[in-house]
Amino acid sequence: MKITILLPYKENYSPDYAGAVSLFVFSQVRNSKYKNEITVYGSTHFNTKLSKNYININLPNLLFKSKTKEYLNRFIKLYRKKKSDLIEIHNRPSYVIPLKDLKTNIVLYYHNDPTMMTGSQSVNERINLINLCSKIIFNSNWSKQRFLNELPSIYRDSNKLVVIYQSINKKKIDLNIKKKNIIFVGKLNYAKGYDLFGKVIIKVLNQYSDWTATVIGDEERENYNFKHKNLYNYGFIKHKEVLKHFEKSSIAVVCSRWEEPFGRTSLEASSRGCAVIISNRGGLPETIKKPIILNSLTFNELFNCIKKLIKNKKFLLSHQKRNLKEFYLTDHYINKQIDGIRFEINIEKNKKIDIKKEKLKIIHITNFNERHNGRLYYNTGRRINNGLIKLGHNVLELSDRDIISYSRNLLDIKGAKKLNDKLLEINTNFKPNLILLGHADQIEISTLELIKQQNPSIKIAQWFLDRMDEEWSGNKKRFIHKMNILDASFCTTNPKELNFNNKQVYYLPNPVDDSIDSHKIFSNKKFSSDIFFAMSHGVHRGVLKKGKLDRRSNLIEKLIDDLPHLKFTVFGIRNKEPIWAENFLNQLRSCKIGLNISQGTPGKFYSSDRFAQLIGNGVLVFIDKKTKIGKFFLKDEIVEYSNYKDLKKKLIFYSNNLQLVKKIAKKGHDKYFKYFNSKIISEYIINKTFGIKLKYYWEKFL
Repeated sequence: MKITILLPYKENYSPDYAGAVSLFVFSQVRNSKYKNEITVYGSTHFNTKLSKNYININLPNLLFKSKTKEYLNRFIKLYRKKKSDLIEIHNRPSYVIPLKDLKTNIVLYYHNDPTMMTGSQSVNERINLINLCSKIIFNSNWSKQRFLNELPSIYRDSNKLVVIYQSINKKKIDLNIKKKNIIFVGKLNYAKGYDLFGKVIIKVLNQYSDWTATVIGDEERENYNFKHKNLYNYGFIKHKEVLKHFEKSSIAVVCSRWEEPFGRTSLEASSRGCAVIISNRGGLPETIKKPIILNSLTFNELFNCIKKLIKNKKFLLSHQKRNLKEFYLTDHYINKQIDGIRFEINIEKNKKIDIKKEKLKIIHITNFNERHNGRLYYNTGRRINNGLIKLGHNVLELSDRDIISYSRNLLDIKGAKKLNDKLLEINTNFKPNLILLGHADQIEISTLELIKQQNPSIKIAQWFLDRMDEEWSGNKKRFIHKMNILDASFCTTNPKELNFNNKQVYYLPNPVDDSIDSHKIFSNKKFSSDIFFAMSHGVHRGVLKKGKLDRRSNLIEKLIDDLPHLKFTVFGIRNKEPIWAENFLNQLRSCKIGLNISQGTPGKFYSSDRFAQLIGNGVLVFIDKKTKIGKFFLKDEIVEYSNYKDLKKKLIFYSNNLQLVKKIAKKGHDKYFKYFNSKIISEYIINKTFGIKLKYYWEKFL
């Protein structure tokens, strides 16, 4: 596993002036099981580097140009020559978007308050980072909570957001040889509380002349001039020397005013057996199991805390011993967590699934019509979904139209942003093997690209039911919009007739499902009606649209007029509103013959899901011969007609031959359930999507 680590521009990855980020990276590189496969990139003017696997990006003096932008551009050029499985970005959320096109996994490490950093200040920026990154790692729970501030609740439990503390190896210390010394390490400024420490320490040293104090750090922007014969200020020194001072010191003070995201000073002090006094700021309380926490950042409070430790030797020694004994944030402990995340990402990236042996995790995105209160429950999406479940797969249903409908607001007028954000979050938590789209037009290509980037082994497919010939060219545009990013596409018209320039497009028969299409109308002894036909002006509309013309209406009207001795049960014409769900089935049960007539010119193998509803519930189905669907059947399993005259003639004949009607209806029903049931159709979708070459009954007729 090849790993790239990108440091912030100007981060000094050098022992001469190493900050907290460099020290953290150095420790995890040195102790990682992947250390021989890690390359660190940065930009520093110091000649000595912390490790050999470092590549320095030298930048010339640039006038009127962004050095950060040039830094990233040069990194990208270097990276393309030496690609990796993972890029780890430290403390620069603004680097994520420029690097996302490198199409590899990205892990972002935060070492500061996320809400104060360019690239993650706004809620939308942070949501985008969750979507783009494989993991986001925080150096404290405080930092994580800052990141989550004002984010929608769906992101709060994201397994992408992980807290991993900084680390240092604990050293065995003989507490008896520690000196009576109080140490302060850090920037010598107001934010770190150095002004307060300086005033207090002068009084402490005046009162306890056998004690000394050590100050390590610098600050060019602020100047404090605290002097005492027992106060030693070393300025900035190398990290190894800092640790030696901690080893000798008895008390360490970290009295920051600002919200420390973590606080490396208190971590290092406790690892060397110091009694540590901290302020209750940011992530400081997370650095030690049981620190001495200042109740308030005042002169008297800090003075009294130091005084108590000096005067009460047992109290001092108990804190020193406990800090050493309970210290657990070692390099080995933390690197085990980091390497675990790297391993998890690599496994996900290279994971292959044997669909013949394993059950899949599937996100099925289509309109499950929750908001229509069961009126449109009996649809193809539900049939396919049932088939997936019957195969034993773990199916997570996402009703796209419902989410959009419930989510519209002034900032997201279509509701599409909410839908796409929700899919990305579900994808992160559920980790599917397959995403199956059914007419899910508002799922964006960029969302699917991001999912594929995060999980290269995932398969994505779509199914589409509507007509796509010249009269419905808009449907074809909808279908092909995502086609090139998908592993397979399925449509209910013979793909050869539609001239797709894509080999991964397959014909999709309309499935039947025994839990939905459960009636065996051919078993009826009596029928109160001869012929059934139902249509609508749009399933979501649910009612007839004034002024809308449908050529099918003319055909049915003519049949009714020409065949007055036959009883027709029709809906969706003659101002008779469409019917749905159980009302549809109740009316169908009383009829011998079901007319399957689709809009427009008959297309090869095309039919709406009306065909599955009719044949699946056991009526005798009449269908136009020009659809070629009759090729799937024998002559005694379905009735084809070639023109209006032939249709009229056959309606008269079969209406008067009840036993023949029932016999053909039963054979057609049984044939369709044998070869076109939801379980087989769903298996077909999966096998084609995953490249499994199995032949299905209908394919020999295509």
